Amino acid sequence: MTLINTSAIFLIAKELEMSESTVHWIDLRTTPQMNILKKLDKLLRTAGFTSLDLKDKFTALKIHVGEPGNMSYVRPPYVAVISNLVCELGGKPFLTDSNTLYSGRRHNAYDHIRAAFENGFSRDATGCDIIIADGLRGEDFVEMPVSNGTHCSSARIGCAIAEADAVISVNHFKGHELTGFGGALKNLGMGAASRSGKKFLHEVSHPVIDLAKCTGCGNCVKACASMAIAVGPERKAVIDHDKCVGCCQCVAVCQFDAARASEGSASKVCSERIAEYTQAILHGKSSFHINFVMNVSPNCDCWANNDAPIVADIGIFASADPVALDQACVDAVNTAPAIGGTILTDKMYGGSGEKFGHVHPDADWSAGLDHGERIGLGTRKYRLVKV
Repeated sequence: MTLINTSAIFLIAKELEMSESTVHWIDLRTTPQMNILKKLDKLLRTAGFTSLDLKDKFTALKIHVGEPGNMSYVRPPYVAVISNLVCELGGKPFLTDSNTLYSGRRHNAYDHIRAAFENGFSRDATGCDIIIADGLRGEDFVEMPVSNGTHCSSARIGCAIAEADAVISVNHFKGHELTGFGGALKNLGMGAASRSGKKFLHEVSHPVIDLAKCTGCGNCVKACASMAIAVGPERKAVIDHDKCVGCCQCVAVCQFDAARASEGSASKVCSERIAEYTQAILHGKSSFHINFVMNVSPNCDCWANNDAPIVADIGIFASADPVALDQACVDAVNTAPAIGGTILTDKMYGGSGEKFGHVHPDADWSAGLDHGERIGLGTRKYRLVKV
């Protein structure tokens, strides 16, 4: 007779159970009895949000308030649903983001808060106040340890997020010039970093100018906070990489596809560093993540304009696993029909298959997900459940 080791079987079963994460989602269809805000509340409860231990805990709602002029950010009424649920669980919610590396309306805490109010993120609209995580000038941070990191052993994270007891990421899912797409990992790893942390994340990026396409219009010169770009005597932009911090704002504002993100490993290394920063933020904290796959614009929300969405609105996704969540959203965008008359049309998209790499061919959109899985941040394997 062969004896069965039931303990071993149980452990194997648990490992198989943990080999994939669950991602819940809702579409955007509504009824008079179930509007989209009620539907969001149902999604969060079904996805396990109410199991979080938030009693008397400072709970950071990591958001992106949108650069004024850009209209694709997550709207305040959605955020109110989340903050109200945190309050129901006894938590102390606050909205937070860190200052930007580049010039703009969110470069310091004073202007950042005014921009947030301009875009509707008031206490009345969201149910909580806003605290800029890294202080007035972006210099207030905590060194948080990174486990199993290959690029860094610690991360410089804005104090308000580092010192929070719990972190909820509220993310607009869209394309991104350097990382391919922006979701939970990007909003946390880059968005919570202090100014010096952002410089570390970006330092591997060295944008280049395609001289054949450059018209010498000077838009990149005006947009560069580091004064690293000048138009030379031949009416072509020239980047001084000794001054360049790699923020890629020149890529975002160039209308002629002349400014390009770095080729080679820059996108991969930056995305991997973002994953390590995200791990540092979430380690030991209660956390949850929500991606709004709506207004899927091709570029980052940090610019003062947003281009037309590349796919129709898909829905809202939620999970305790940020890696699985981002992967599910990438897959949802890739399987959705492309919208004509957008950047996909400009770049002669074939009509099916992967979209973010087509929009940003110099970016490696999968690198952060791969690395996040390697360092134990989450898994790319997921089970999708419609609510």
